[in-house]
Amino acid sequence: MRPFAPMGPGDRLLAVTTLGFDIAGLELFLPLVSGATVVIAPQDAVGDPLALASLIQTHEVTVMQATPASWRLLADGTDARWPGLRALCGGEALGASLAQRLLDRGVDLVNVYGPTETTIWSSALLLEGRAGDGSTVPLGYPIANTRLRILDAHMEPVPAGAIGELWIGGEGLARGYVGAPSLTAAAFMPDPFAGPIAGARLYRTGDRVRRRSDGTIEFLGRRDQQLKIRGFRVEPAEIE
Repeated sequence: MRPFAPMGPGDRLLAVTTLGFDIAGLELFLPLVSGATVVIAPQDAVGDPLALASLIQTHEVTVMQATPASWRLLADGTDARWPGLRALCGGEALGASLAQRLLDRGVDLVNVYGPTETTIWSSALLLEGRAGDGSTVPLGYPIANTRLRILDAHMEPVPAGAIGELWIGGEGLARGYVGAPSLTAAAFMPDPFAGPIAGARLYRTGDRVRRRSDGTIEFLGRRDQQLKIRGFRVEPAEIE
């Protein structure tokens, strides 16, 4: 993730994510391996936009990662500007309107995407001034050591512009689901496109996507009824 969130000894990342959420790993380790400083936000400040804005200003924060819901809370609750702040946004689809609001506040916005099974992120896109014309921001390009495959129902690659399902391969894949071999077998499969890479696998995301003419991947929804609420995955079937 370093190319999308470059940091050094002069940088400070404001960590706002609970440790039970996988993306907290980036907030703790990426600054430390880069020589930067981690500023851990008090839990009662995470839901308070004025408190968050104050922390950003007081600690001269240069990097912050949060879900779209948290960024929306911050944008709605304060009129502050954050010129040069590297803002990582992920956990659920990033709406183009929210992205544009953040860009207008002066941030360097990065849309990040990745299921928990491919912890932490799998793709990223640095937005250059405009959020684009779609309803949501594209998922971007694979990060280092990651492969993104768009396949049809027969596990065949689809051409650019055609809708398929996103499969993810690379070093970030989990081993599987603990104590659930049948679920693991259904979601993790050998990668038929990996060539000489021994043991390479793909994870089936369930996300419907297509590759745009610029090479970025556009999210089009789920093949099932799974929801994301404040970045947390919800399976309606389990609730039923």
